[in-house]
Amino acid sequence: MGTVTIGVSIAVPEPHGSLLQERRAGFGDAAAHGIPTHVTLLPPTEVAAADLPAVDTHLTEIAAAGRPFPMRLSGTGTFRPLSPVVYVRVVQGAEACAWLQQRVRDASGPVARELQFPYHPHVTVAHGIDEAAMDRAFAELAGFEAEWSCAGFALYEQGADDVWRKLREYTFGGSVVPPQGGHADIERGTIASR
Repeated sequence: MGTVTIGVSIAVPEPHGSLLQERRAGFGDAAAHGIPTHVTLLPPTEVAAADLPAVDTHLTEIAAAGRPFPMRLSGTGTFRPLSPVVYVRVVQGAEACAWLQQRVRDASGPVARELQFPYHPHVTVAHGIDEAAMDRAFAELAGFEAEWSCAGFALYEQGADDVWRKLREYTFGGSVVPPQGGHADIERGTIASR
């Protein structure tokens, strides 16, 4: 059956997702239309196609244990010079994203792996383009704001054409936390069961 390249992420909902994807393309990032706008939980990872049912079971269990949480994006940041990336910052929901990604990559699961860099939830809006375009992305999206209640995540597969396609969505097992929820909810454990 061979191998497939998968990723797990939280989609940025509409109209924000399409807007950021179009802006990314406008900055000259050729990969923009092949990558849905997202916050990564598992970066591109090669697995045996035969392992996809085990991955599905693993993600289903994580989603069942999770709880919806408020997400808010605000302003821009960059990983330069370490990595040629400009991103929109996750200013609320980062702790819950970190909780999720740790469980997705757990050593006991089917997609255990180390990361190249420490986990930092973000939404990429420019990657690997010229410095002037990166600077433009950083400046033009500095005032960007979006918020929503994150109710789950999804599994994606990268096609031979380098386009990422959704295989399945996973909905959290708890009730929705309103957008005004915050750090206190996380500390009380209502964002994600511990």
